Amino acid sequence: MSSTTLSENDAAAGAARQVIQPAWVRVVHWINAAAMIVMILSGWQIYNASPLFDFQFSRAITLGGWLGGGLLWHFAAMWVLMLNGLVYLAVGFATGRFRRKLWPITPSGVVTDLARAATFRLSHADLTTYNYVQKLLYAGIILVGILAVLSGLSIWKPVQFQTLTALFGGYDTARYVHFFAMAAIVGFLVIHVVLAVLVPKSLRAMILGR
Repeated sequence: MSSTTLSENDAAAGAARQVIQPAWVRVVHWINAAAMIVMILSGWQIYNASPLFDFQFSRAITLGGWLGGGLLWHFAAMWVLMLNGLVYLAVGFATGRFRRKLWPITPSGVVTDLARAATFRLSHADLTTYNYVQKLLYAGIILVGILAVLSGLSIWKPVQFQTLTALFGGYDTARYVHFFAMAAIVGFLVIHVVLAVLVPKSLRAMILGR
């Protein structure tokens, strides 16, 4: 076997051993996924008790069975999601992961990668680096998640958090903000799952790390 072949094999083996998603990222990711699913399904149950629009969610995709049950599930998952999210943000900033992964985001880069994605020419060969579309989505969903938490607190305890509720324009407006923030999260999850199916090695990396 030639030295060139050996070096190529070593390179391939090194790439296979490369840690793409560290253990802490995988742990918080799957805890977050479970808590978010519970939040969404129980949130739809709560929504059905007092709809904002002229539709309701099917009971088959809600959690809790009734308003009180939905609230119990929602609040239980809320604490898990908030604590897990704080850990993710703290470690992400402390390790510099956010700076490395999500910065910079440029309008020209986003437009270029969107065009490539629309024509199925966007490469996913390098899982260690996010393209501009991924950067925008991941940075955006962090901000949306913070908005969902703050608007949720303002409608959960409008008296205790009256200043926060007032910043959202009052209780009723905060409900709409919370609904659309959660709708954006659901949309993100749909895109996230579709991409995981289309690029299965990204899912494998989030399970095994490599």
